Amino acid sequence: MIKAQKVEFVENLKKDLKTYKTIGILPIQEVPDRLTQRAKNMLKPDTKIIVARKSLILRALESNPELKRLTVHINSNFALIMSNKSSEELNEIISSNRIKLSAKPNQVSPEDISIEAGETTIAPGQAVTDLKTAGIDVQIQKGKVVISKSKVLVKQGTKISIPVSKALKMLDIMPFEAGTQVSALLSEGILYHGLALKVNAEFLTNEISKSFAQACAIASNAGIVTSYNVKDSISKAYLSALGLGLEAKVYEPEIAEKLLAQAVREAMSVNALPKDSAAEEKKD
Repeated sequence: MIKAQKVEFVENLKKDLKTYKTIGILPIQEVPDRLTQRAKNMLKPDTKIIVARKSLILRALESNPELKRLTVHINSNFALIMSNKSSEELNEIISSNRIKLSAKPNQVSPEDISIEAGETTIAPGQAVTDLKTAGIDVQIQKGKVVISKSKVLVKQGTKISIPVSKALKMLDIMPFEAGTQVSALLSEGILYHGLALKVNAEFLTNEISKSFAQACAIASNAGIVTSYNVKDSISKAYLSALGLGLEAKVYEPEIAEKLLAQAVREAMSVNALPKDSAAEEKKD
């Protein structure tokens, strides 16, 4: 761009920024171009994603004290989002924009990568050698390449070798995932940081459920009876009292019944002993 074009770009961007209610920063470093393009298509027609020189976007944002707050979230490779969607809706759509990726040599596996035994769609030939080189047991059965047994091909945290990456691609196994995630959104005067934007209904529900379970466990261990654990507390107290009564041989109705059953079992076990053993038992 020549100087006049840069000035025109900044002025037009300033005008555009005034017409949208939600403005955000989208890091695109290491994000495949097709993901950025897909985000643009998903957000049409009421959202624009602008990729331009950092200095030009900074000039437009810094001209507005409110929008200037976004500049601290800008890195070297980013896109500017302008939308009339709410911050929640915009973030949800962008976060859902994810794709699976094939493994590349020397990448570290994010999880255990397993292969399952069974037929494949791979044609026999050089492929068999390549799969065997990757450590996969294969056979040719009725003209088809068959994996003989299931196994963990790559353990979590280990590097993926060249033969293994080639084999995974042949088997159409994509262990990596790429996605888009905004680092900040400014909507109706409120600045939402990336961490806060991850807090959605599902996240809150899971956190509340987890905290509730932990609180109930603490209350039960501390002997604090609440409306949520009263049934478990009564059941626990009953079993403790029953166990103590049996040990002390307290002849209460419920305990007496169990003591009698215990005595019957002991008598039956004595009767089942050989006569000599039974005599010895009686002497003792």
